[in-house]
Amino acid sequence: MTETQFDPADGVAFIDGVYMPLAKASIPLTDRGFVRSDATYDVAHVWKGRFFRLDDHIERFQQSMKGLRMSLPYSAQEIADILIECVRRSGLRDAYVQMTCTRGVPPRGTRDPRLCQNRFYAFAQPFVWIANEEQRRDGLKMVISSVQRIQPEAVDPRIKNFHWLDLTGGIFEAYDRDAVVAVLIDRDGNITEGAGFNVFAVRDGVLATPDRGVFEGMTRRTVIELAGEAGIACEIRPVSADELRGADEIFITSTAGGIMPVTELDGRIYGNGRPGSITNRIHDLYWGRKEDGWLCTTVDYTETAA
Repeated sequence: MTETQFDPADGVAFIDGVYMPLAKASIPLTDRGFVRSDATYDVAHVWKGRFFRLDDHIERFQQSMKGLRMSLPYSAQEIADILIECVRRSGLRDAYVQMTCTRGVPPRGTRDPRLCQNRFYAFAQPFVWIANEEQRRDGLKMVISSVQRIQPEAVDPRIKNFHWLDLTGGIFEAYDRDAVVAVLIDRDGNITEGAGFNVFAVRDGVLATPDRGVFEGMTRRTVIELAGEAGIACEIRPVSADELRGADEIFITSTAGGIMPVTELDGRIYGNGRPGSITNRIHDLYWGRKEDGWLCTTVDYTETAA
């Protein structure tokens, strides 16, 4: 394969109005999104050739930009068209699709963020899982990290951002403690979230998920909706570390994996090391509804690019 050839299935990006191989995509070194983490993004996924909740992801992305005083010359439909085209060109039936808005490059001689022209980047690449197939089936090992989550008064986690040093610290702690994932606590000892996922505790058939200090994930939103449809009570409120340790079942949710059971927390094994009944029910509802095309947008892989 020559330099001018590439496998689209490795990923396709969109920058400055041009589609290109993901491996060739780049951003300016002085873009504040890189040097200051001054950016927001959102991640949708394609499963079996269909986006899940694409409009919701784009709406949340636009709200995040608004919260950071950013704007782009693209409508919601134009952003959707770009993301769909990245996937179409890649040929991927299962894909991780990211849209990013950065503050941009400041004019020479100034640090004023108001003078930057905000920039849009998008790409599609092969689907990325938080956990492997065995872990998704049998359950994850998780720890409650000693690393404290950045407080929402400092950085609002409802705006998806690149401030991941606390979350990355949790990842390393999980590995050091022979676990796969870590959930961080806040200054009051309440559970927040982990690197790219939300947490649910199940006690006496009732779900509980943290209401503060978390990114309100799309899969989290989906679980709350599905639980309501299924008549399963779901409480959105503070969840202490002790409450999580005392749960009957635990599962995490993410675009990068859906519903994933946790069968070991801080060395304690739950459900004899097997996913619980409520977790399995939510898992089956989630994947079953997606299989039926609920809230899905089909990618037309035969359409000629504009």
